[in-house]
Amino acid sequence: MTTTTVRKRAATGSLVGLALGDALGFPTEFNDVPSILAKCGPWNGMKLPRQAFVSDDTQMTLAVGRALRTAMDRGVLAPKRLERPLREEFVDWYQSPENNRAPGNTCLRACELLKAQGRVWQEASQVGSKGCGANMRVAPVGLAPGLSDEQRAGAAQLQSGLTHGHPTALAASDLTARAVHLLAQGTEPAGLIDRLRSYAHDNRTRYHHAWLGDLWAHAQDPGPEQFIARGWDECLEILDRLADAVRTASVEDDPCLATGAGWIAEEALATGLLCFLLLPDEPVNALRRAACSSGDSDSIACLTGAFAGAWLGADAWPAEWADRIEYRGDLLTLGALWDA
Repeated sequence: MTTTTVRKRAATGSLVGLALGDALGFPTEFNDVPSILAKCGPWNGMKLPRQAFVSDDTQMTLAVGRALRTAMDRGVLAPKRLERPLREEFVDWYQSPENNRAPGNTCLRACELLKAQGRVWQEASQVGSKGCGANMRVAPVGLAPGLSDEQRAGAAQLQSGLTHGHPTALAASDLTARAVHLLAQGTEPAGLIDRLRSYAHDNRTRYHHAWLGDLWAHAQDPGPEQFIARGWDECLEILDRLADAVRTASVEDDPCLATGAGWIAEEALATGLLCFLLLPDEPVNALRRAACSSGDSDSIACLTGAFAGAWLGADAWPAEWADRIEYRGDLLTLGALWDA
């Protein structure tokens, strides 16, 4: 980890930013932009709700973060070492009385199946779902220090695969973790899309057998390389749309019009990145732009917050906001661990 990363506290900034985006976007989810403006006023003046409650996006991010911490405390990060705590954390979330924040159906179905003793996780995975529920929670994989590229990619795809087994969900989770990692390490926002495109091209037919097992065989593809390439191709297509949007979109327009509503994985990644890249040095306004959108506004805004916080660090966020975010203690504990 570089001294720059330590100084800016990228992990704390990213996790707090994710939760703030979630809390800002949670009340506007399922609303169109005129309705949001009528309720909240101009988008660039949106205020954090007095009770800054988050959705399942932040709850499941913390689940991934805790599982990752547990696995890394036990030794070198490896597939079996991560799978068990991930599964336990997801089932605990599923059974928690606090799981009342409009969770996605894919996560609910998969976690119900993961409860079954003796069932391999690949049988619980929803291989037809590429909802954004896996990449909105993957930021901890991009923030945990000391991981190799192989470990980071494998862990990002594994945590997706337990619930969202569609190849595009796997690839989008991998790309999201990669983007968070690159920004935390100091990659300039202007060069980020090209770095992600290169990464996607390099990994287009790489199937992580050790991490994913026979997940590919539960879909209809002729082989693992064809399975995973299907996901990377959709992500490459959306990255092209994102590159065009960064050049041509106006910050005054609904970002979902340029890169999609964010209900599916690759669109959530692209629209979250778009809001960040349009306002890379205005993190609060980037969150507001993401929350004032016609799509999956809490997931889009939590991704925007993860990217902005990784780039700018903990001081990106107003103390008056950060001090009252729900689960503040859990977020700061994980952030401090990985910033240390």
